[in-house]
Amino acid sequence: MILVNLVGNAIKFTEHGEVVVEVNIADRESPIANCDGAGQSEIRNPQSEIPLHFSVRDTGIGIPPQKQRLILQAFAQADGSNARRYGGTGLGLAISSRLVAMMGGRIWVESAVGAGSTFHFTGRFRRPARTSSRTAPAQADADETAQVSAA
Repeated sequence: MILVNLVGNAIKFTEHGEVVVEVNIADRESPIANCDGAGQSEIRNPQSEIPLHFSVRDTGIGIPPQKQRLILQAFAQADGSNARRYGGTGLGLAISSRLVAMMGGRIWVESAVGAGSTFHFTGRFRRPARTSSRTAPAQADADETAQVSAA
């Protein structure tokens, strides 16, 4: 839902240029990777969880600095006239912000008017269960495919 919202917004506000999505393992030493939304900086279980950093960069209209914090709040938009031109209620980013906090992460934006925006978010995700080393390779591949298909 978060990624769909951010990519949808990037496409909506980018008439020319590009939209780029990146996903990386967050650096465990970084306070950004470890922030749980409440200022805590510990990974709960490093063996079963992995911190990921997502970014969605566009070459769209950009957001003025004074509006960047505001747009992550409910019913807020950078410019009221954008609601008429681009559509939307301003709820998508607020909901995304709450979901990110529930995942033990953080969401933020870097932007310049006329140069585009990059929305970032981090979260903790469960690592996939490992298959037994005794499983035959063909069976292990089938099990992985089934897990991916079910997700």
